[in-house]
Amino acid sequence: MAESHTPAGAVTVTEAKAQLSSLVERVRRGEEIVIRRGREPVAKLTAYVPASKRRVLGDLEGQIWMSDDFAEPDEELERLFGTRE
Repeated sequence: MAESHTPAGAVTVTEAKAQLSSLVERVRRGEEIVIRRGREPVAKLTAYVPASKRRVLGDLEGQIWMSDDFAEPDEELERLFGTRE
C-alpha cells in the first residue's frame, strides 16, 4: 500500500480526543485540522458554514422601482455601440 501524504500539523485520533476544545478553538480562528489514524489522514475538522438563506420569489416587492421606459432603446447607447446612426 502506498504511503499517504500527512499534512504538517495533523493530529492523531487519540490527540484529537484529548485536545478537542483547543482544536475547535483553532478551527474557529480559521485553521483546518487533519485527523489521522497512524500516518493516514482520515478526517478534516473545519469551521461550520451555515447554508445561505433561501431566496423567496417576490421577497423584494415594493422595494425596487423601475421606470416605465426601462426596456426602451436608448439612443445615446445605440450610437456609442454603433447600432444607430
